[in-house]
Amino acid sequence: MYDPVIFDLDGTLLNTLGDLTAAGNYALGELGFPLHDENEFRLFVGNGIPKLIERMLPKDFSEDDFNDAYRIFGEYYSVHNSDKTVPYNGIPELLNELKQHNVTCLCNTNKSHKYAADIIKHYFGNDFAEIIGGENGFPRKPAPDAALYLSEKYKKSGYSPIYIGDSAVDMQTAHSAGIAACGVLWGFRTREELSKFEPDFLAENADELKKIILGN
Repeated sequence: MYDPVIFDLDGTLLNTLGDLTAAGNYALGELGFPLHDENEFRLFVGNGIPKLIERMLPKDFSEDDFNDAYRIFGEYYSVHNSDKTVPYNGIPELLNELKQHNVTCLCNTNKSHKYAADIIKHYFGNDFAEIIGGENGFPRKPAPDAALYLSEKYKKSGYSPIYIGDSAVDMQTAHSAGIAACGVLWGFRTREELSKFEPDFLAENADELKKIILGN
């Protein structure tokens, strides 16, 4: 059994793509720039909102364009971050099962901490012992600092930590932290991307993930 369990957020626990796309396209529309569909935004996310803004803007964007887009995105997303967002199938049940086994659940995400904390509270209540998002005193993933801090703070004798996420960034984070890595195949990125970074496990669904964590 693995314990504690460190989860990524977007693309792992919650399908946030619809709300991120809406916020991004709202900002682009306000600034008169071309919009993108969800499949394009799927590749923009994963490294935090500043990087998402960079990726969605035209290549010749200015510093003013970035600052305006970042501000407009934030104003919109702070109000509309739960319009379309939903937990992935089986995730609430998985968290409940882990709680019954006294497994400590943690979250390390590149999403801005203020959004991450509010969204997790909204969808999962107090299921997570600690959340570390972007702009919260640690460098963003794939830097391993937050994962190392969490795995050390919540370590339990006789058990090893595991990091769970849907992207190459998450696999790199786990490897850099020296902890087990599990890629989930229901998120924003592909099996091919995850496999290149040699995760210890790949999970097709929440039930497979439960078996990996609990060791049965």
